[in-house]
Amino acid sequence: MTDMATRQPVLLAMSGGVDSSVAAYLLQQDGYDVRGVHFQLMLAAPGGQDEHGASQHARDAQAVAQRLGISLSVVDLSARLEPIIEDFVRQYARGRTPNPCIRCNAEVKFAKLIELADQEGIRWIATGHYARAAAGPDGPAIFRARCRAKDQSYFLCALEPAVLGRLLLPLGEVADKAGTRRLAQEQDLTVHDKPDSQEICFAGQAGYVELLRRRAPEALQPGDVVDASGKVLGRHGGIGRFTIGQRRGLRVAAGAPMYVTAIDPSTAKVTIGPRREVMSDGLVATAARWQGRVGREFRAQVQVRHNHAGAAAVVRLLDDNTFEAAFDEPVLAVTAGQVAGVYDGQRLLGGGWIHRGWRGGGV
Repeated sequence: MTDMATRQPVLLAMSGGVDSSVAAYLLQQDGYDVRGVHFQLMLAAPGGQDEHGASQHARDAQAVAQRLGISLSVVDLSARLEPIIEDFVRQYARGRTPNPCIRCNAEVKFAKLIELADQEGIRWIATGHYARAAAGPDGPAIFRARCRAKDQSYFLCALEPAVLGRLLLPLGEVADKAGTRRLAQEQDLTVHDKPDSQEICFAGQAGYVELLRRRAPEALQPGDVVDASGKVLGRHGGIGRFTIGQRRGLRVAAGAPMYVTAIDPSTAKVTIGPRREVMSDGLVATAARWQGRVGREFRAQVQVRHNHAGAAAVVRLLDDNTFEAAFDEPVLAVTAGQVAGVYDGQRLLGGGWIHRGWRGGGV
């Protein structure tokens, strides 16, 4: 944290969870004048009732704000989610596996934080993400969190470079999640034992399959499960239930572990095969966004999903918006629709949306 923090205002996104609540406390300890904003992101059910417990999150955020003596405003952003929800269901209908959280961060949450901060003449914005915001070799940058097991820097890879110089991430130095909960309990924050959210916010407790049923029923049309030769091995309940590399839920007796290797939306066929058939030597990613200077070709660590440790690769820029990553060793389940986050050691360089994985000959 900067030593210039004394009473500088910061606009903090407060979800009503333990992480952003502890972030508020840590910012106060560093001398900032914290102003909270709770984004209402969940959709309203018929009759105006809050679906998925949305109002409870707002109440939790308000309770924490009162305990810490900070102001809190509530802003309804559910309408801004519509393009992301529509893209989410359409991606599944196309046999891809989307990552709506990365889009939501860049296009909804952080965009609105910057908008509100500018309206109020506030320089700093903050969230409860486990990542570090610090100076890089060519300007402000995002780095992995000290707690690698909770690191969420991957979810910030689509942020505009201009955001980085205004961003505070106080949980980046916290040793572990237990430490976060301990701080919350010590400060008598009522959310100290609140469970972490596990579902996509706009899908809610009913889950994303129910969302597909309402908005993209074609993704749940039954079809065949086949092997690489086209032999029918079984039936499935919709391509939207599957992702590349999936092993569970195939309901096929093959005598050996089998994985989803391909999803064909035109025929509703799900192809399965042995592990070797779901390994990729590289990938092509589009809609790339870089948060600092990168060369036309460079070595990096490439993370292909949230819980992936990252893999050593050579990254080559094919044009301003597209790059190829050639892995040193094959990587499991490179999945179209997910994001390839690119790192230089601990520093996040940016990323792009995976168009496809490749084996052997590259692009």
